[in-house]
Amino acid sequence: MHIAVRAEEIREQFLQELEGLPHDAHQIKLLKDKYLGRKGLVADLFSTLKDVPVKDKPNAGKILNELRQSLSIKFESYIKTLDSNGENMNHGDLTLPEDPYLIGGIHPLTHTLNEINSIFIKLGFSTVYGPEVDTDFFNFEALNIPKHHPARDMQDTFYVKDGVVLRTHTSNTQIHTMLKNDPPIKIIAPGRVFRNEDISVRSYCLFHQVEGLYIDKNVSFADLKGVLSHFAREMFGQNVKTRFRPSYFPFTEPSAEMDMSCFFCDQKGCNICKYEGWLEILGCGMVDPEVFKSVDYNPENWSGYAFGMGIERIAMLKYGVKDIRLFYEGDTRFLGQFV
Repeated sequence: MHIAVRAEEIREQFLQELEGLPHDAHQIKLLKDKYLGRKGLVADLFSTLKDVPVKDKPNAGKILNELRQSLSIKFESYIKTLDSNGENMNHGDLTLPEDPYLIGGIHPLTHTLNEINSIFIKLGFSTVYGPEVDTDFFNFEALNIPKHHPARDMQDTFYVKDGVVLRTHTSNTQIHTMLKNDPPIKIIAPGRVFRNEDISVRSYCLFHQVEGLYIDKNVSFADLKGVLSHFAREMFGQNVKTRFRPSYFPFTEPSAEMDMSCFFCDQKGCNICKYEGWLEILGCGMVDPEVFKSVDYNPENWSGYAFGMGIERIAMLKYGVKDIRLFYEGDTRFLGQFV
């Protein structure tokens, strides 16, 4: 077919499709690619120039150049018409390649939780899960926190209805597990917890915890210290040192807070460790006999330890994050750093 005839067919076909083109950026790009793209109809017609006799090539080349210029002008005029009508197609430069697919990654809290789980699983702990909505018995009373106990003031609770709460810690999972199983027990219980707290740089109305529980015969506080010191070194580096300070929790006696040496300043003092050289990372202690009684375990035969840590706290220390709210805002600029 003569080039001039084919060029006129392409021009008329283009004008017809342009007239019926929906005002959609994707469809507009497809039309431009079909006619003016590197593998479009105009480019295909240019490729036939090699078969044109030498004496006719100048005229054929002129026809094709005019075709390409004509289609380009019509296309740009159409785009300007859309813009003048207030239809912002956000088309940009339609000759550019499309944006690549965004590749997701594991959320930093999930990654931190996976690391923690891995460390304790290697030590023989099993992972169990409990309900996020639970009764007052499992969340408080079985943990030696009866009604009107002062310790309830430490936890601002969301009440679903009388006697039913959003759990304030994953310790409720320990009670469920003990009621369903005879000792020995060696578990960790990760999950979301909820507290009616003001949202700030260091507090949020929901967060994540991992609680641990080990019950057997002749379990000692030395066992607890050994396990948690090993955890700190595996999580933050082999040069980390730990210390235990006396504290109070209703469900453990004796109770302690565990600190680790500040690896940001090598214990020289910085704003992260408040110039003390130590960072608090978790609470722990020996299971109170009253807790054993609430699940019908004989405290004369069994002993055990428990510990609990906040996942956000561990992640903030590990990655140097200074605002807990960043974990929940869904900002891809923040989350993209962990891909």
